[in-house]
Amino acid sequence: MIKLKRVYEKPSKGDGIRILVERLWPRSLTKECASVDLWLKDIAPGTELRKWFGHDPAKWEQFCERYRVELEQRKDAVNLLKQKSKEGAITLVYAARDEKHNSAVALKEILGQT
Repeated sequence: MIKLKRVYEKPSKGDGIRILVERLWPRSLTKECASVDLWLKDIAPGTELRKWFGHDPAKWEQFCERYRVELEQRKDAVNLLKQKSKEGAITLVYAARDEKHNSAVALKEILGQT
């Protein structure tokens, strides 16, 4: 089972393994407060894609397609997430304010389709 949660939300026991899927560490947050078990920055969108998207909902569909292409080059990280999800609950932790249009949402959808 894969869950999603903002890194700024309080962790809970139901989160399972908390995996930060951001390339950059979240602002103003200590590692203790984040309560992250694994930081998988290699699975996050590349800098160019992240900056192009800028969390613009109008670019969402294109972002998801471009991100899917990027992830095809990161099979080790994708396979690690798939394996962790088979072992138990995991929570993809992200920093974005937009809870519907962010890379963790896209990643969860992509993992479900592959």
